[in-house]
Amino acid sequence: MIRSFYGIENNPFSHENITLLEAQQDVYETLKVHNSQGGLCLLMGVPGTGKTVIKEFLKKHASKQTLVVTIARTLHTYNNTIKILCQAFNIEYSGCNFKCEKSLIEEAYSLKQQGKALVIIIDDAHLMEMTTLRKLRLLFEDFPKNHNVILIGQPELLNKINLSVNLDIKSRITYSTIMKRLNPDDMQNFILAQLDRIKLGHNTFTEEAIDLITRSSDGVLRKTKNLCLSCMLEAVRARKKIIDLDIVNRVLIQPHWRKECDIHEF
Repeated sequence: MIRSFYGIENNPFSHENITLLEAQQDVYETLKVHNSQGGLCLLMGVPGTGKTVIKEFLKKHASKQTLVVTIARTLHTYNNTIKILCQAFNIEYSGCNFKCEKSLIEEAYSLKQQGKALVIIIDDAHLMEMTTLRKLRLLFEDFPKNHNVILIGQPELLNKINLSVNLDIKSRITYSTIMKRLNPDDMQNFILAQLDRIKLGHNTFTEEAIDLITRSSDGVLRKTKNLCLSCMLEAVRARKKIIDLDIVNRVLIQPHWRKECDIHEF
């Protein structure tokens, strides 16, 4: 609908042809080094601060000599996590964890002999039971030392790892960072860069509209993307090519955008 109305080829504010912001680029470059050298990395931040963007960028721009494996269903038990790893490595799950672990280790060494680096990304790692994470740590301990494990989650993940009982995990961390909320200038640059990507003029959003979107998004990248998309959909509905304050305010009156104190009146 948006593409047809604006006469564009690409979807706006999507993960296609991602352009990283400066802070995201720094994190990506650091993770790339650890991917080639091996390690255990923590990528943390509140929801919507850009962790998924970096994850997708790592997957999309991995070299031919790097195998990236993503585990996203972290509410699963250790057994089911092993199943996911077996699927990723094209190993038949035998129903016996010991046999599967042995096969995974052999496959990891086979990849090393082929000159390939291994990157294992565990998304929403803060939801994973620490006992499961500890078992995975013991499994990865037998992998070749050139593999990198990246734990992506909310800051509470670090609180769990900081407990003395989890010192065996914390002592192996080679890099950690917390994605911060974006400042207004970075948020505006993000919006304009997305307009450039889909070949729309910067005047598609008026300056006042961008200022209001920036203030309403609280520095959270996902909020910005969703608010911009909602504004474009509202503009299509109103048959208006330019998104102004009126369009943005029509979106912001929706309950999920309103402050808690405003909702109480209902």
